[in-house]
Amino acid sequence: MSRYRLRPSPAQEVALAEHCGHARFVWNLAVEQHAHWRPGIRSAPGFAEQCRQLTEARAEFAWLRAGSIIVQQQALKDFHQAMANFFGKTHKRPTWRRRGHSEGFRIVAVKPGDVHRVSRNAGEVKVPKVGWVRFRWSRAVPDGVKSYRITRDRAGRWHVAFAAVPEPVPAPGTGEVVGVDRGVTVSAALSTGELLHAPALRQAEKGRLVRLQRKLARAKRGSNRRATVKAAIARLKAREADRRKDWIEKTSTDLARRFDVIAIEDLTISAMTRSARGTLQAPGKNVRQKAGLNRGILAAGWGRLVTRLEHKAPGRVQKINPRYTSQTCNACKHIARKSRESQALFRCVACGRQANADVNAAKNIRDMAAGHAVAARGGPPLGGPVNREPQPVLLPA
Repeated sequence: MSRYRLRPSPAQEVALAEHCGHARFVWNLAVEQHAHWRPGIRSAPGFAEQCRQLTEARAEFAWLRAGSIIVQQQALKDFHQAMANFFGKTHKRPTWRRRGHSEGFRIVAVKPGDVHRVSRNAGEVKVPKVGWVRFRWSRAVPDGVKSYRITRDRAGRWHVAFAAVPEPVPAPGTGEVVGVDRGVTVSAALSTGELLHAPALRQAEKGRLVRLQRKLARAKRGSNRRATVKAAIARLKAREADRRKDWIEKTSTDLARRFDVIAIEDLTISAMTRSARGTLQAPGKNVRQKAGLNRGILAAGWGRLVTRLEHKAPGRVQKINPRYTSQTCNACKHIARKSRESQALFRCVACGRQANADVNAAKNIRDMAAGHAVAARGGPPLGGPVNREPQPVLLPA
């Protein structure tokens, strides 16, 4: 998706918000219909049946008829694609949409004249029932665009994203392999010795965020003051997210251009960031510490970095079993937990080699991808074939 910043006028913002409301209303109706479906009974209505129901609803309700049929039908189309992804076990079940969260709608059947450039830094896109809306021309719009999506984030910013599949980044052809070790203190450590840090809020911004959060805790629910404080917090968090996304885009492009093979740990981030609160009967331990670790993992952008690498370098990203990569000495291959003295220091208890712990782990990941090493004690954790050195006594004479 090629995303651009929209610049609607106040009147256009109202019309775009109405489109978002119609799309959210239709989506929630579809969710409610499917919520009553149970296995063994008549199946829930499909896309064609729900489109017929939408036509009847538009004939009965003038406020719905005043909206765009394209926006409302595409909300149903998006919902059925989400259900297909759920049954395909690639995504979670689609849920309710709330006002202010996941706001947006999609427009299809875009004609060549519906998007054009008006000046050096501005372009226009034609939106049904709204008219021509300007956006910031930060780069050229891809050719042959057939659809686009307009969204509004929590900070109140509007964006337009044109659907286009970009060409992958070509491999350099040098045969070089790089290992990437992801962490919290160091977002990404490369086997080349580079330590990369995902940008965050500056100290002054962090202080302002804390003060705003305290104001929010004291504000009365539903008051204008609370809404103002929430908007200010959303703007700060959006600024942090933009910096993180920009860093991920630049880092993934740089890795795809410099290396033929990119080896990275195969981590289940959703399980690693699960809450430790537990239940009332069995409450968890160190809940606040675990919550801080979860925030650190998510702020480092682990998942998005791998996703963008797979987009830009398809077939060149290898996911490696992370077991013992941080406890193995890259020089002598000795495995010991005590070798990892701290977050940053690795001192092998066997050979005495000293190195940065994250870089040492990245080198182990690189060697595994290059076929120079195997996971400790080999084989999957639940049994199966084991990687072992050839035994002379078992070799034929």
